[in-house]
Amino acid sequence: MLIKRFTYLLGIFCLSFSAFAQKKEFKFGKIAPEEFSAVPFGQDSAASAVKLFDVGNCYFEFNDNNGFVYVFERHVRYKVINKNSYDLADFKISLYKGNVKYKEDLLRMEAATYNMEGDKMVTSKLGKDSKFTEEFNKNYQIKKYTLGNVKEGSIIEYKYAIRSNYTFNLRGWAFQSEIPTLYSEYNVKIPEYLIYKPSYNGYFKINQSKDEMINAHYVPGVTSTARYLQYVMEKVPAIKKEPFITTMDDYITAVEFELMATSYPNDIYRDYTGTWPKIIKGLVDDENFGLFVKKNSAAKQLLPTIIKAEKDSLKIVELIFNYVKNNIKWNDNYRMYSAETNPKSILDKKSGSSADINLVLISLLKEAKINVNPLLISTRENGQHPGHPQITKFNNVLAHVTLGGKDIILDATDNDHILGMVSYQNLNHQGFSVDLQAQTGRWIATEPNFGDEKTYNYNLVLNNENKLKGTMLQYYRGYGALSLRNRYRAKPSESEFIKSLKKDRQGLEIDNYKVNNLNDLNEILSEEINVTIEDNVEEIGGNLYVNPLLYERTKDNFFKLENRLFPVDFAFPMKESIRSTITFPDNYEIEKLPKGGVYKLPDNKGSFSISYVTQDKTILVRSVIEINKALFSPEEYFDIKELFKVIVERQAEQIVFKKKS
Repeated sequence: MLIKRFTYLLGIFCLSFSAFAQKKEFKFGKIAPEEFSAVPFGQDSAASAVKLFDVGNCYFEFNDNNGFVYVFERHVRYKVINKNSYDLADFKISLYKGNVKYKEDLLRMEAATYNMEGDKMVTSKLGKDSKFTEEFNKNYQIKKYTLGNVKEGSIIEYKYAIRSNYTFNLRGWAFQSEIPTLYSEYNVKIPEYLIYKPSYNGYFKINQSKDEMINAHYVPGVTSTARYLQYVMEKVPAIKKEPFITTMDDYITAVEFELMATSYPNDIYRDYTGTWPKIIKGLVDDENFGLFVKKNSAAKQLLPTIIKAEKDSLKIVELIFNYVKNNIKWNDNYRMYSAETNPKSILDKKSGSSADINLVLISLLKEAKINVNPLLISTRENGQHPGHPQITKFNNVLAHVTLGGKDIILDATDNDHILGMVSYQNLNHQGFSVDLQAQTGRWIATEPNFGDEKTYNYNLVLNNENKLKGTMLQYYRGYGALSLRNRYRAKPSESEFIKSLKKDRQGLEIDNYKVNNLNDLNEILSEEINVTIEDNVEEIGGNLYVNPLLYERTKDNFFKLENRLFPVDFAFPMKESIRSTITFPDNYEIEKLPKGGVYKLPDNKGSFSISYVTQDKTILVRSVIEINKALFSPEEYFDIKELFKVIVERQAEQIVFKKKS
């Protein structure tokens, strides 16, 4: 059987609880009267809809052209409570379309809306003019459907089936979504010849109600067996999005299936991904990965022009890194395998995916006798890798250099990266380093060496027209500098960038703007801005009210939940300093000055301080926020929530000036 590599990007969710009703058969269009009375439950009692059931089946068929293929069926029914869930009428199905032989087909689709009018149920079926097909990109096609006559109290139902040749991964199942679910079930039947590796993750145990062998018929006249797995979950609460996470998929109980081996009659047992050595051997022999890196003709030709007579290993790494990131433009696609089989093709095109770029980088570094390995990564959006042998949970590759016993991770997709800096999406705590020569691998930590450091210095004069006039000096290091450089370069001109600066800053007029060290990545990036600020001083009863932190204060607490099951993942440590000096008019005096204070998290994990100093007609305010680690456990959630509560409250306090009598 021909096994094709295929990573199917599908968000998978599930959870475990109890009791919708006794299990029953769900038939399309057969609506029980009590379903119109269904309401959300428990903590989701105010939800705008409830999922009455969601049932899936995955089973295999056999044909002479493709061997085994699988069919995925889904049948889902919703009760709409109010208008906030009218968008359930819009439904999408994503289909992979690699080529004529290897693609996914939609076998059937039916959908309908049901409403009670008096004592009669009225059915509105899916119309022909409510079906659309969108070519999302060269690999994916999206089928879109829109149901009509949706109103408060409606029931919406969809049922469809997909046939897929991509048997390396079976579709997982989403037991949980943003809609609370009364009943969810997934049935998987796998031929005895295919051995799949189930992968579970999340905070709740999956209720596996069946794991048994049953009779199956794939070839006429031949009886075989299949493994029948059934999962059932009931009264599943809605999942709520929270800030500072990787992806919600990391925190929802989930099941996925990756092909581990095959065991056909009259054939040996073939292990594909059952162990790390098998996975690594596959990568070494892959023409778009290991064999790609091994092809060194382009590297041999280029190296003398890149490194010249340089002998220092670290400087050689930097020269090669700078060459690659400045000569190959990233196309914004994260990939683990190159689209080509030779680095020369990428160098000639001068553009490519993350894999194209970073595998070229590895090829050049290897030719320069640098100790470098590909580093397999699952991006933050893709979710954390479960840790056990599973190749399809990776979706990106970086370069891992070892010099003097130290690990240096390189990502050449951004011109503004420096040695050791990778993009935000790659900050997912660990990666798997593959030694192509020794055919071994190991996990390494990918915690960043850089934080997000920002310093804001305001030096302003408050005049008698209630305007603030002066300078804003702003300094950036690490990911703070990377973010500003990316935002600046994304605009077609500096004038457009200045417009974007003013957009969310009420009353800000920029009289002059200058950016320093934009292209010198090893120096502190800074902005010098001459400003006039209106509408930020409030006059009430002759008194003036001013917030000295102006645009940089934290206005909202990101953490609103009473309790949180998920970690708080900032990706990198952060430090923000605001120093605001305000000189006020002679005919005013200070009526009220907020108190300063220092607030610290246990074990120096973070802190907030604010202070006020006066001298003559000048007030100096300093606010500093420090988050000293990237990841906080759910047990630490209360501490970080309370810290930000204090930050919001204290940074909101105003200075009050009173006019002299």
